[in-house]
This record gives sequence, C-alpha cells and structure tokens, in this order.
Amino acid sequence: MNRKLTTTQETMRAAAMTRRSLLKSASALGAIGLTSPLFVKNALSSSGELNLLMWSDEYPGDVIPNFEKATGIKVNQTPFSQNEEQINKLQATGGEGFDLCSPTLNRAPQYKDIAVLAPFDMNKLKNTSNILPSMLQGAESLWKWEDGLNWLPHCWGSEAISWRTDLWKGDPKELSYGSLWADDVKGHTQGRGHSFLLGIGLWWDASGKMPTNRMLDGYKDEESFKKVWDPILAFAIEHKSWVKQFWDSADNTKSGLMENDVWIGQTWDGPALSLKKEGKPVSYQAPKEGAITWVDGVALIKAAKNVDQAYEFLNYLHTPEVSAMVAEGSGYNPVVTGADALLSEAAKKNFQEAYPGDSLKNLWPWPAEPTWYTEIRSQYVDQFKAA
Repeated sequence: MNRKLTTTQETMRAAAMTRRSLLKSASALGAIGLTSPLFVKNALSSSGELNLLMWSDEYPGDVIPNFEKATGIKVNQTPFSQNEEQINKLQATGGEGFDLCSPTLNRAPQYKDIAVLAPFDMNKLKNTSNILPSMLQGAESLWKWEDGLNWLPHCWGSEAISWRTDLWKGDPKELSYGSLWADDVKGHTQGRGHSFLLGIGLWWDASGKMPTNRMLDGYKDEESFKKVWDPILAFAIEHKSWVKQFWDSADNTKSGLMENDVWIGQTWDGPALSLKKEGKPVSYQAPKEGAITWVDGVALIKAAKNVDQAYEFLNYLHTPEVSAMVAEGSGYNPVVTGADALLSEAAKKNFQEAYPGDSLKNLWPWPAEPTWYTEIRSQYVDQFKAA
C-alpha cells in the first residue's frame, strides 16, 4: 500500500484513540466551560482585516466574533460547502482576495498541483505544540513540501449513517452502508454522490461480494479505479429511485432529515449530531464497515495581503478554548490537546454513542487523492446523478 495512505489512516486512528482517552479523563475533570481564549496579541496584527475562505459550518457561534473583539481584526467570511467549490475558486482567482483557505487533509496532492499556497513561517506560529501529535504528524506527512509546511488542522469528523429515530425502523446494531439500499427505505435516503458510491464499495468489500482492500485498490491507477467502480456505478444507477436527495452542504443535510422526508442517509457527523443535541428525533452512528473520517485544516495563500492577521487567527484557533468552541458549536471534533475536557456532557455523550464498541479501531480515513482520481470520480458521480 502507498505509504502516504497508510500514514493518513494511522493519523486518523491515533487521533480518535487520543480523543477516546481524553473523553475518559474529561469525565473526571468535569467540563469547566468555554471561556475567553488565552492568547497574546501581536501588536502588528491588532487591527486590519482577514479574508477567510471557509467551510460554512466550521466557525460556529462566537468563534469569529470573539476573535474580532479580542484583536480588532475584521474577518471577511466567504463560505463554501464542498472541496471542489473551494479548489475551483482558488484556481479561478489564483488565490487573489483571500488570506487563508480551508483544505481537507487528503486533498494535499491537488493543492500542490494548483500551487496557490505559501509555506508557514513556523516562528510566527505560537500554539502548534497544543495540536494533538497525531494530527500534526498527518500535516507533516502530506503537506510538507520542498519549501515547508503548508497546512495545519482545524477540526476533524466523520461520515457515517444518520437517521430519523421515529421513521427508520431498522436495528442500529446492524447498521450498514447497505442499510441505505434496503427495500423498506426506497425513496427516503440521502447522501453525496461520491460518498454513496464509496459506501456501496465498503459494504460489498465487508460482505465479501467484491473484495477491494476496503476500496483502496481503486486508488492505484485509472484502470484499477474503473475495475472497482464500474459495478458499483451500475448498482447505484439501478437503485437511483432509493435516493430522496443528494445533499451538498450541512444545511441541506439537516433540511433533508427535518423537512424533506429523508429517513436515513450517509452524512457528516456535525449536522446530525447538532440536531440530536437540540433534541430532534435524529441519531448518528458508525456502521459496521467503519465510519469514513476526514480532517479539515487551514492554509496560507501565496496572494495573501493580511499575513500578520492570518497568523494571529491561527494562534487563536489552536487554543483549547477555541478548539472546544468549534467542536461544541459544529458537532465536529477538536484537534487541540485539552479541548475535550471543555466540551459539554451532551457533546461527549453524542460522541460515545456515535462510535460504539470498537468503532474507533475501524475508521476509514479518506486517502490522499491525486488529481486524476478526483477527475474520474467526478465523471462517475455525474453519471449516477444524471441517471
């Protein structure tokens, strides 16, 4: 197996296991509440502005307002909802107009290809020692190019199965990606196009129907990809009528569950767990094939005009208080040591219920995706959606 793929998987498993141990210790320490983050302002960046290209749901609540109040820096927010949207925007502009962007860990090869990022000045980063070691290792293994480190983690999460507890009548103990294609949920499922296809492959691999090394065989080259994905695509097209909606953001994931008669789907953890925390009839859990995991981060753009302000923001993000605030508000997970102890009991409980038994040992981290892989996968997704 490609060493980069192995390293990415090790990173995510280590991160999850670290979180599990922190959750245990957190119950003894008790949640001390989310307080104003303790960090020292840089006088050079105590004013001005920052242009942030960001995931629409990863800076919830007071995360940005508190930064603006503490520093005097105005944050101009440009939200997006999918990696492809961000990459296309950066390619079209050469990064002009933005200071920081928000790539996902496994997209490193694509960002290296488009060459819009600048390496960090590590002397200006004051809180990297706070980052979970496994997360920092993942950054260095995939994002450390000839001229330095180009990415730091911000939060991590998973993609697994969410469902309406009052509508889906299946047994959570038997939860599988195959549950999305059962006869009794026809016309009531949701997912992203490429995630639906991946989930079918993981289901077939685990059941022995089509062994694929947990779908990693499809990452070898284009011929291997087609061999793995052709039968999956045929099945998906044949079962297109099972799909109620294709979601493309956190918001329409939620509206699918609450307003569009979706009973069960393959979704990110944050939207579903946020609904669950609010007391809605929604739950989220890793299936027996394993939850798909990702890490989102922050990168400095070559064309950045507000560099001092960008470093101020990075130093703010990597405090335990702010990492916990991000996780608490979004439903995702922190990347800073000690942040777990600051989460509410409801957030800790949601995490434990989402990953029962040995789920944290069975994660499926998105492998590093070269440009050729993303391009051909998009073609397959287009065929599925157009069917």
